[in-house]
Amino acid sequence: MADSKSKDSVTGMTPQQFRHWRRALGLKQKDAADRLGLKKRMIQYYEKGNRDGRPVEIPKSIRLACYALSEGIADFDGQTTIALPAETAKPE
Repeated sequence: MADSKSKDSVTGMTPQQFRHWRRALGLKQKDAADRLGLKKRMIQYYEKGNRDGRPVEIPKSIRLACYALSEGIADFDGQTTIALPAETAKPE
């Protein structure tokens, strides 16, 4: 039986890609944490790639949330997307 959580099929987001995402949106670590519903410390772990010497994987839910924020989506209620306010939308 195949493992449904095979790491080979999806490489995920690297710490460098995560940091680039945050910086591309002009977000400080605290701002990124607030938008993703996380503590600032988790943003630091994701950007460092480890926590107390153990690897930290960026969960799929966070990767998808990063994508949504990159596309100007602030929230989703299951049917409708809610756009980021104009002053915080992605830069052109």
